[in-house]
Amino acid sequence: MSMAKAVRQISRNIPNQQEEQTEAVTAIIKELADNREAIVSTIAILKNLHEMGVLNIVKGLLEQRTDVGAIAIQQMNQPAMYNIIKNGMNTAKFLGAVNPEQLANILEGVNQGMQRVSESVERKEDPGIWKLGKSIRTPEARASLAVMTEFLQGMGQAFQQDKRETH
Repeated sequence: MSMAKAVRQISRNIPNQQEEQTEAVTAIIKELADNREAIVSTIAILKNLHEMGVLNIVKGLLEQRTDVGAIAIQQMNQPAMYNIIKNGMNTAKFLGAVNPEQLANILEGVNQGMQRVSESVERKEDPGIWKLGKSIRTPEARASLAVMTEFLQGMGQAFQQDKRETH
């Protein structure tokens, strides 16, 4: 019985540069074919951005990124910018706390009120004291006054609570 001979040389198939490039191009073409719809959509978006001049603006910003970054940081350090950021955060917090149905109802009331004001201005009405007194007695005006009174009381409670917390 004979024993197997030891392997002394391992032959590796090392691809040359041309073979690597061919494999890379083949992989890219396969990905393009597999994602044709996404690629075509991306090209359409880029074409529209180019036609609008947006790509030129972005290119300019990238080329001048150091200067643009310095200006942006200077602007961010302005006291007014701090207030804008803080106000934006408070607005987002407020909107997150508001019931969407209540807000929709209030905004619809504001919209209808604006329409009535606009119509009144177009008619160039100058209501007298008697007409104002009579209009306050209507159910719509009384409902609106009741809502405003509740709003004012709620706002007053918040102001008084804020006063107590600071003193």
